Amino acid sequence: MNIKVAKFGGSSLADAKQFARVREILLADRSRRFAVPSAPGKRGPDDIKITDMLYQCFRMAQLGQSFHSTFDQIADRYLDIVRDLKLDLDLKPELDEVRQHIGEAKNPDYAASRGEYLNGLILSAYVGWDFIDAAEVVKFDRQGAFEAEWTNELLASRLKKHEYGVIPGFYGSLPNGDIRTFSRGGSDISGAIVARAAGADVYENWKDVSGFLMADPKIVKNPKYIDQLTYRELRELSYMGAEVFNEEAVFPVHKAGIPTNIRNTNDPGHPGTMVYSDGDKCTSQSIVTGIAGHKNFTLLSIEKAMMNAELGFGRRVLQALEEFGVSFEHLPTGIDTMSVILSNSELEAHRDEIMERIEATCHPDSIDLSAGLALVATVGRGMVKTPGTAARLFTALAQAGINVRMIDQGSSELNIIVGIDEADFERAVRAIYDAFVVLT
Repeated sequence: MNIKVAKFGGSSLADAKQFARVREILLADRSRRFAVPSAPGKRGPDDIKITDMLYQCFRMAQLGQSFHSTFDQIADRYLDIVRDLKLDLDLKPELDEVRQHIGEAKNPDYAASRGEYLNGLILSAYVGWDFIDAAEVVKFDRQGAFEAEWTNELLASRLKKHEYGVIPGFYGSLPNGDIRTFSRGGSDISGAIVARAAGADVYENWKDVSGFLMADPKIVKNPKYIDQLTYRELRELSYMGAEVFNEEAVFPVHKAGIPTNIRNTNDPGHPGTMVYSDGDKCTSQSIVTGIAGHKNFTLLSIEKAMMNAELGFGRRVLQALEEFGVSFEHLPTGIDTMSVILSNSELEAHRDEIMERIEATCHPDSIDLSAGLALVATVGRGMVKTPGTAARLFTALAQAGINVRMIDQGSSELNIIVGIDEADFERAVRAIYDAFVVLT
């Protein structure tokens, strides 16, 4: 039998109605063997996520304040779900234990993790699957770093003993047994970890959207969905600001060669987006996979005659940035010029010191900082095989009256990044989208 691991986000498990949808999804396909739940998310725009409330309880406890009123709201929400699902599950002892331990906890991880833990207990009882506590099979070292191989060995062994199971996301444990959480969004990481350990054929990630969009819907009206993409394309789009998984969340399944399927809990009939490790498995013929970008960059421009013949020039520039803990985004260069793209947030605290350091160590003919830069990345594995792609992109920008201040293309030709004035950002994204999608 094929194996699918299904991870469900907070909005997919926000209330009893959503639980019913999740149960229907899980039981509709017998190859869905393991489920990874998040904590309950918002039920509406004015609602509060359970995880945020648990963090609040911990903070209040640390300040010596009573957190019981807030915790009562958490408990009532879980008890409402159990009641509305008509489950024969007494969750009160678990809630009492969580309440007690939050008051005694020395770090917030235990409190934060209980949202997934309690949701896991409910989902397990509701679908009739075995409950597997993530604290027993997801491991961190003494310094709090995730132990990928140890976890994979433990978890793979445990999963073989269960035909169907529910493993809460977001947390694991330290060697001494204390709870340790991943960063926010850690349930996505947990789902990928379980998929790898299970040797899954597909890792399904169920959200409240039907996959990834080709562009930001706040900029492009009704952008098309991406039906297929590679993990490399996903990484490029994520890095450039697209609201997709971060690298850490997909690495376990990427490493194992397991495809990820992004699905919509509220529209389970939609095929969603498939993410593959191997581009050869993608059948889509699209030239461009997606368009992403963001604002708030500064262009550092350095000029010096015979720069290309001066040994160590580039190293000294980058060393000046490193000394002040500033990373760079892109590094377009010429024979006598060197440009460094920097995030405004990275640069702000040490702007003058960095300029002085470069002056002292590199003795440039001129050095200039130009703010107000936005970056737009056009990403697609099909670009490398399609002549005239760059011409099409820059023609679209020129026809829209947009001046290009910087061009950067990786050696893989997977993307083309342009730097433009921030005021032109939205128009640039729409112009590129129209050129490759609407006019195709």
